[in-house]
Amino acid sequence: MNESEVQKVLAKARAIITGSHVVYTSWEHGTAYVNKDALYPHTVDMYYLCHEIAEQFRYSEDKVEVVIAPTIGGVILSQWVAYHLTKMDRHNREVLGVYAEKEAVAIPDPLNKGRKCYIETGNFVIKRGYDKLIAGKNVLVVEDVLTTGGSAKKVIEATRAVGGKVIGLGVLCNRGGITPQDVADVSKLIALVNVKLDAFNEADCPLCKQNIPINTDVGKGSEFLARKQM
Repeated sequence: MNESEVQKVLAKARAIITGSHVVYTSWEHGTAYVNKDALYPHTVDMYYLCHEIAEQFRYSEDKVEVVIAPTIGGVILSQWVAYHLTKMDRHNREVLGVYAEKEAVAIPDPLNKGRKCYIETGNFVIKRGYDKLIAGKNVLVVEDVLTTGGSAKKVIEATRAVGGKVIGLGVLCNRGGITPQDVADVSKLIALVNVKLDAFNEADCPLCKQNIPINTDVGKGSEFLARKQM
């Protein structure tokens, strides 16, 4: 499956939105969006896309022993890629599929004395015993879309922190022109498709200046508008 074929799969699932006013995870604005959530329900497409990621790493000098991804959607990727790598192994060695989750810290609940609420720190942690499965193992990090590379970088750093050896990063789409240096100097970065989308700071956004409504169905549109009203 070449890059053109991958783009067709994304287009068929309506995972590429154009001609809109989108707020990205970075809070930058743009006219297009790669909506991976539209892709995930199509299990056959995910099967083949994850096979392509696995194929890129099956001959790695350091054999992949564990695949990890950030929650939420990345869990699907880690499972399918691990499945394909297991099937590809000539010695029938199982490749494990795990995930990292967003770190949350407890703070006193201002509305209920004696109770706590949780806020996310923006970092990723590896819990549920997965840290022990990763320690000393060759680990492949997978991600759906790279925009700033922030989530992938944090998962790579969390994996290294628990003793895992990150042998590469495989992604469905690199839309931010992200390089290995941007994601903690990972040794190998593979993207099935590279899409360059324009992004603007809010102050310079031509869409805002034209009062074009913000798309609240994808990205951070709803959160952006909520912040503006505070």
